[in-house]
Amino acid sequence: MKSTLRIKKINGIEYWYEDIPYYDTEKKQIRHRSKYLGKNVNGKPVRVRDAVNANEGMLLPSSKPLKAYNYGELIPLQKIIEELSIGEFLGDLLNEKDRNIALAIAMNRITRPVAMYNVRSWYENSALFLNNPELPLKSQNISKLLDKMGDSDIPSTFIGKMLRNLGTNRTLMYDLTSLSSHSQLINLLEYGYSRDDPELPQINLSMVLDKDKGIPVMYDIYPGSIVDVTTLKNTIKKIEAYEVNDYALVMDRGFFSTGNIEELLHEKIPFIMPATMMLKSVKELMSLAQKDIESPEYLHKFNKKPIFVKPVVLEEANFKVNGYCFYDPKREVEEKSTFYSCLYDVKEHIEKAKIPAWRKAEDVFKERARDMASFYSWEIVENHFTIIIKKNAVSQRINRMGKFILFYNGERDWMDCLTVYRERDVVEKGFKTMKKDIQSLPLNTNKDSTTKGFIFICFIGLMIRMRLLKMMKETGIVEEYTVESLLLELEKVRKIKMQNGEVIVTEITRKQKDILAKMELCA
Repeated sequence: MKSTLRIKKINGIEYWYEDIPYYDTEKKQIRHRSKYLGKNVNGKPVRVRDAVNANEGMLLPSSKPLKAYNYGELIPLQKIIEELSIGEFLGDLLNEKDRNIALAIAMNRITRPVAMYNVRSWYENSALFLNNPELPLKSQNISKLLDKMGDSDIPSTFIGKMLRNLGTNRTLMYDLTSLSSHSQLINLLEYGYSRDDPELPQINLSMVLDKDKGIPVMYDIYPGSIVDVTTLKNTIKKIEAYEVNDYALVMDRGFFSTGNIEELLHEKIPFIMPATMMLKSVKELMSLAQKDIESPEYLHKFNKKPIFVKPVVLEEANFKVNGYCFYDPKREVEEKSTFYSCLYDVKEHIEKAKIPAWRKAEDVFKERARDMASFYSWEIVENHFTIIIKKNAVSQRINRMGKFILFYNGERDWMDCLTVYRERDVVEKGFKTMKKDIQSLPLNTNKDSTTKGFIFICFIGLMIRMRLLKMMKETGIVEEYTVESLLLELEKVRKIKMQNGEVIVTEITRKQKDILAKMELCA
């Protein structure tokens, strides 16, 4: 029985296969087996991977390969850029050259972040180079573009275009983080409450995320000494300026203050916000709720686990706001274990090292104890601290464990409040992604304008990466891959440039085909 050659067309690309007939002795019939021969190049089968790894003397039927370029990891990013109209909106604000530089840097931050002086090298090895080999990506050109964007209204205009395009009128997650730097030339850098490195001055970055879209839609930059509670009023004004209406804000406890609650109630903005124990009235409300929080009438289930929920009302001189007091028995056990472990470790850390003779003991204690300082008293014995744990302070903290209050404005039941609030970790994950995966830290810029331009590029990169994660969740791919492992798998798909100028794509494996098919991507 003779074999025959035939061409199969897959995703618009032609491949050669050999059809081999054989006799199946069990089923007593002739069956067929396919053998892959290669991609159809000028009417002949070419195995691209074999060609790339071949010796210098071996020639392809069409020509010899010149260079391989990274391509596969760019496929989902370019689709997202098109889907969100990122390239289009940047094109409205920048000339074509600058737009392409901005997009190249943003994609670099997602795939393989490098220092700005190495972006050119990365670009020359990516398939982006094939379409635009003359793109000026020297570090001086990049700095000039960052300076231009940071010293203009390009970021705010871009955000306005994105918000209108997305139709954002939903639940918005709002939070603040800090970006530290060693630079002596950035005026925005100031010392404040640091979430990363208390030894360095910082810039504070606020961010608003669209819960339903799963992407950041707005950000703002503040001097490092500005605290969370003072940024909210400015954020509300900017949201309104972007013509976003009918939304609800979900915030962390760092924004809890009577002033912020008054502002939100006055503007009639729906919100969900956890309380801190800084206000005497909140402490009294918690103490009152604790007396009967475990009553059966307050017992419910959340995610198949028991939880107690009691409606409460906070009344201040200028406002009244509703809330729910929650008691989670499982959370109480976990918090106690973590707290006791930290209480012991910090005590040991304070007592272990000598007190430098040139420093004040009180300053050294505060530096070592940090947030745990209120739980200890101390005395000095032979240049070392002797630490005594304050029983009353510990007892008061233990009594509140597993219990928290969420205040809200609008029509919301307890389950809605708790569900939405617990979903706000998307903001914290976004900040973590920006700092570690997009590598916005440490800030290595030397001017306010270039710093602002760099943060704008990181914001675009974060939008694309978080949209990719959302797509992975929607298609179920996230059960098999992280963003990093997915990009690494797709990175194996490359474009090969031949001596005759033709560009072909390497063969796609079964894993890669599965990813591309599920995400509706085409190589």
